[in-house]
Amino acid sequence: MKLRIGYELDYDFPQPTPVILMLNVHFSRVSDLAQPDHIRIQPSVPVSAYRDSFGNWCTRLLAPQGPMRITADAIISDSGLPESHDLNAGQVPVEQLPEESLVFLLASRFCDSDRLLDLAWQLFGHARPGAPRVQAICDFVNQRIAFNYNDASVTRMATDAYGEGRGVCRDYAHLAIAFCRAMNIPARYCTCYLGDVGTPPPYPPGDFAASFEAYLEGGWQMFDPRNNVPRIGRVLIARGRDAADVAIATTFGPNTLTSFKVWTDEVVEGTT
Repeated sequence: MKLRIGYELDYDFPQPTPVILMLNVHFSRVSDLAQPDHIRIQPSVPVSAYRDSFGNWCTRLLAPQGPMRITADAIISDSGLPESHDLNAGQVPVEQLPEESLVFLLASRFCDSDRLLDLAWQLFGHARPGAPRVQAICDFVNQRIAFNYNDASVTRMATDAYGEGRGVCRDYAHLAIAFCRAMNIPARYCTCYLGDVGTPPPYPPGDFAASFEAYLEGGWQMFDPRNNVPRIGRVLIARGRDAADVAIATTFGPNTLTSFKVWTDEVVEGTT
């Protein structure tokens, strides 16, 4: 299966403003691209790029005063199969975890797992360690939080999401990650493209999606507490401790996002 992926972001900057973008497909999926997913910027400005400490590809630029459009459009190959999990994977004891996973056991800006320790053990201490425990966490979070785009907040932490019982996909991911870390399971936040292939219409407006990966026997596994069912066509963009590490755009000054479009559409054979 092939997917057309891309976005069109329109900003208005009242003054020249430094920006860091994290919008390219993750290096683990680059070989699936039919062509590079180059970021196009109007008006044209000089850009530079680097890899952050998590291996994500970042783009730096100085946005001039006035309107700016940031866009990309690419074709990527995908298996077309629903995601699969090894639900028999066990939990890895902390002393046996690889060093690179240890940072994902720690509390972070939005995943305040240290404040959820007692609650996590009360809720999930009975669940079988490993993938069954992670799935129990996802089941709980899926039911605990009511999804509504109007409830998005850039400052809501995991404990807030638990207490308020509302939010968007990043809140589902943050709460599930915090619970996993409280149970000594490394968990990392993921930003992805995720379309509606294989789901019944009507389809909501396109958006980027948050999910997370948990480290279990056999390695990292993807989980999605927002949808909580296997999905088709998830395309990873970036990984980090929480949403603060993988923001699609970090701006160092005032601005207005005037338009936001994202697409992840199946390419019908014979079309482009």
